[in-house]
Amino acid sequence: MTPFYPLWVAILHFLNLFFLLLLARSGLEVLSAFPKLYWHDGCPPGREWARFSKKTFGADSRRTWTSLDEEESWNPVVALPGRKNLGLGRHWHFLTVQFWILTGLVYVVLVFATGYWRYLVPTSWSIVPDSIRAVGEYLQFRLPKKIPGQPFEPAQKLAYFLVVFVLAPFQIATGAAMSPSLLARFPWYGRLFGGKQGARSLHFLGLCAFGAFTVVHVFLVVVHGLPEGFTKIVLGTPGSNHALAVGLGITGLVGIVVFHVVVTWFSLRYRRRTQRLLGVVVDPFERAVSRSFRSRQRFRRRDISAYHRINGYPPTGPEYERAAADGFADYRLVVGGLVERPVSLSLDELREMEQAGQVVKHHCIQGWTAVAEWSGVPLRAVVERVGVAPEAKFVVFHAMDDKGLTEGEGRYGFFYESLPLHLAAHAQTILALDMNGGPLPVEHGAPVRLRVETQLGYKMVKWITAIEFVDDPGDIGLGMGGWREDQMYYANAAGI
Repeated sequence: MTPFYPLWVAILHFLNLFFLLLLARSGLEVLSAFPKLYWHDGCPPGREWARFSKKTFGADSRRTWTSLDEEESWNPVVALPGRKNLGLGRHWHFLTVQFWILTGLVYVVLVFATGYWRYLVPTSWSIVPDSIRAVGEYLQFRLPKKIPGQPFEPAQKLAYFLVVFVLAPFQIATGAAMSPSLLARFPWYGRLFGGKQGARSLHFLGLCAFGAFTVVHVFLVVVHGLPEGFTKIVLGTPGSNHALAVGLGITGLVGIVVFHVVVTWFSLRYRRRTQRLLGVVVDPFERAVSRSFRSRQRFRRRDISAYHRINGYPPTGPEYERAAADGFADYRLVVGGLVERPVSLSLDELREMEQAGQVVKHHCIQGWTAVAEWSGVPLRAVVERVGVAPEAKFVVFHAMDDKGLTEGEGRYGFFYESLPLHLAAHAQTILALDMNGGPLPVEHGAPVRLRVETQLGYKMVKWITAIEFVDDPGDIGLGMGGWREDQMYYANAAGI
């Protein structure tokens, strides 16, 4: 018979605590970028069911605003790393989730390989009424009896089963339902949770459930006898040296706190180095997801959102304003780089090329979504027209907006983004000229913007002025492959 508290349970218990705390803090950093929760993917302003911000914005507001104005700067004590660092928060989250899932898989394998499942998996529906009675006894300040031959009473056993075999997989499933690449390829998957916003809300409630379980779990350890319970958790053996267990346990907990203090400080002090270090593990995962899926979205016009947020203010200055007022009559899209036939195309020439349309869902990295209809030139048609050289591996989109003027906060330079060339061949990768049946509005990127439906919104460059085919985008900007990667430490791939 398997011992009640094998050592591997104690070790994996500690690792689970270690990774869950990282996931919770980095998840709160992600939430701080859009501190609102919805059940509907249209995300209409003012219709959220939960808001963790004092800021309010309306669809009919007289003052122009963008979704970046909704972002909050949360304290590093709460969020990892805090202070408006969405890019680094996502890096920490996606790094940690891989190790947390691996820890869970090892745990489940050992649970069934060693026979420990008998202590966790109920074999009779009587566990439900027995658990209710056990909870009643706790409420009457009495300790319920343990199940004969097992280490737990019914309520504990049922709770552990639900956390391991229901709540943890639920968190993984709802997390996956927020990936733009996965949802673009399998739109039905998001509908299982009521859309991305439903998955996002459920994911947050799952975090709350983990938090509540942890509080109750610790309380029950104290109620059932702190020294003995602590010894079981730390050493895996009841009746062992209590002083040793307390010493090791406190050392482990202090170690977790010190680790969080150090990585938070390091992340805020050395942001580029953190981006690069975490990217060693995270970037291949992101690139694999981005490469694996092609968008198959087919929404209907009646699904179009009544309000579509914008991210980023339009270019400033009289030159752009005059061009917009004149319908961009003199606009030219310059396409060059590693190509055989460089071109400079007007809007009329772009409209004379092959056209494509799609009603799709936009996924902002902050977390909001909206459905709109876009139409324009398939990027594939541009690639064919200019004859891209074999050595070209990336396509870079240069924009008209100087972010030092439109965004500030110590950031600078004209916006640009790069995509691996294989994404240009996707049917739903287009240069959009129209939105919702009319000319592309200024706030949404007129005269030309990119749509690439397996990626997050920051890759979909607005106000495009030039397209350049290159072998490596490392010589552009600060060399990270995009303006937000350069200035805000985002990942270069944006499929999750």
